[in-house]
Amino acid sequence: MKHSIGLYPRVRVQDDGRQVVSQAGSVLLVETVRKTGLDHAISQALTPWRKPRAVHDPGKALLDLALAVALGGDCLADVAMLRCEPAVFGPVASDPTVSRLIDTLAASGEKALQAVRSARSEVRSRVWSLADKHAPNADGQVTVDLDGVLVIAHSDKEDAAATWKKTYGHHPLTAFVDHGQGGTGEPVAALLRPGNAGSNTAADHITTAQLALAQLPKKYRRGRQTLIRTDSAGGTHDFVSWLAKRGRWLSYSVGMVITETIHQHVLKIPAPAWTPAVEADGKVRDGAWVAELTGSLLDGWPKGMRLMVTFIRAGRAPGGGARGAGGSRWVPIPVPRDTGSASRCHG
Repeated sequence: MKHSIGLYPRVRVQDDGRQVVSQAGSVLLVETVRKTGLDHAISQALTPWRKPRAVHDPGKALLDLALAVALGGDCLADVAMLRCEPAVFGPVASDPTVSRLIDTLAASGEKALQAVRSARSEVRSRVWSLADKHAPNADGQVTVDLDGVLVIAHSDKEDAAATWKKTYGHHPLTAFVDHGQGGTGEPVAALLRPGNAGSNTAADHITTAQLALAQLPKKYRRGRQTLIRTDSAGGTHDFVSWLAKRGRWLSYSVGMVITETIHQHVLKIPAPAWTPAVEADGKVRDGAWVAELTGSLLDGWPKGMRLMVTFIRAGRAPGGGARGAGGSRWVPIPVPRDTGSASRCHG
């Protein structure tokens, strides 16, 4: 049974064995779209791209593509999965109509992208408000993780290139809001890049961070309550300086490559200086210790930055031994000055 509300029909579940549909699991996604108002927000944002006599709403066509991807599709034509179930998805545009829409939006470039991003940001704030204590900002803080990922291309695609792992494809840089141990990452931004894009390109990290911050509620777009985390690819002078810029004041925790200089400093840390590492939930992490490195190592980095190093045991406690002995490893982590004592940092 169905009732038309918004851009998608409203499906009522019955157990009488009649009117069975495929892709029934997607009803959860459709209901999420409706409850959050994403359909109306995207539709309104894309109004400038809707022709006066158009039958299909550009916003719904774009959402249909997103649903098709969630159902396993990997090309525009896979929207046909939705077209086969009008009782669940309503009217779905034809392949030529969908293709023309994408061409039109692509021709508009940044203007169309900004319209979609603004709609997503608006709806995200509403969703977090509805989620209440289950929202990622329930404790007054937000953590955003930046990381690159290799996407393999099995044929020649636009911007596909050889990657640093000797594969072929793309190397986008992504941003996810951390939902803690009880949830998964919430994708907020992705910067499309060719396969040969560098892992530690500061300009790309800055752009991705800007896109991610624009997706957050306004109060979290600057200030210490927002934590930006990256691996050592983000441990560059330019990116860390951007994070710590006066007026932006973001918290950050980025990895750093263990250079020979850092290695020698770590070997000089006396055993009593190592403090048991503590996890985010306040529990002591078994087999891990932290210490703070100071002095000339911080020359050239933002004022007030702290350099923590985590020792992860593989059979022995810190203090002596060659780098990597027995599988043990050190993880240097630059953080702002006001992030607490060394015992509160973990790798």
